[in-house]
Amino acid sequence: AHVVGMKSCIEVFGKDKPQVAVFDTSFHQTMPPKAYMFGIPYEYYEKYHIRRYGAHGTSHRFVSLEMAKLLDKPVEETKIVTCHIGNGSSISAVKDGKCVDTTMGFTPLDGVEMGTRCGDIDPALVPYIMEKENLSVAQMNDLMNKKSGFLGVTGFSSDSRDIEDAYVAGPSDPNYEKAKLSIDILKHQIKKYIGGYAAVMNGVDAIVFTAGIGENDKTLRAEVAKGLTFMGVEIDEEL
Repeated sequence: AHVVGMKSCIEVFGKDKPQVAVFDTSFHQTMPPKAYMFGIPYEYYEKYHIRRYGAHGTSHRFVSLEMAKLLDKPVEETKIVTCHIGNGSSISAVKDGKCVDTTMGFTPLDGVEMGTRCGDIDPALVPYIMEKENLSVAQMNDLMNKKSGFLGVTGFSSDSRDIEDAYVAGPSDPNYEKAKLSIDILKHQIKKYIGGYAAVMNGVDAIVFTAGIGENDKTLRAEVAKGLTFMGVEIDEEL
């Protein structure tokens, strides 16, 4: 898809205009092996380069640097959890300005529940569902990437705005229960990762929310924060 965009730019602007490819995985290359390696035979890392790569690196890097400014501390002295929550979501532990762990894995399918992606699941579910539903590898891949997440749980939408509307409408809305469930799953997972990453960094100075849902859903931010009071997290309701 990116190559198509580059070719289109060449057609419009000519070959003399420089283009730069910025890899979404670059910021996460500072992760130590204990964070990026999976508990599978090591030979697959050597043969196929299977490891955690992460994504949304440009976002995590930018917002962690901005947060350091707000904290009025050198970024090299900060511990920040960045929550990029949108139709695609990832959370990162950023210590001293460098990523030490992140939720997305070998592909962007890993981590928290997303618009149509399942996020963390028991790997044994893959062959189990394939056998029960007689699915091919391609069909199972499609199910996990395009038919799961918000869409899979609610059965009616992958758009968090539709789900929020059904949730706010209350029990009178036929989609309320599953909308509430999908929101509860996401809140639960975000809290788990924030707590886990605080442990990985031995503390946290700030928690950042960004991307479509993270920026615009104040209810989600407040609900997650209420579950982190043991860490000293407070919400300024007026602000």
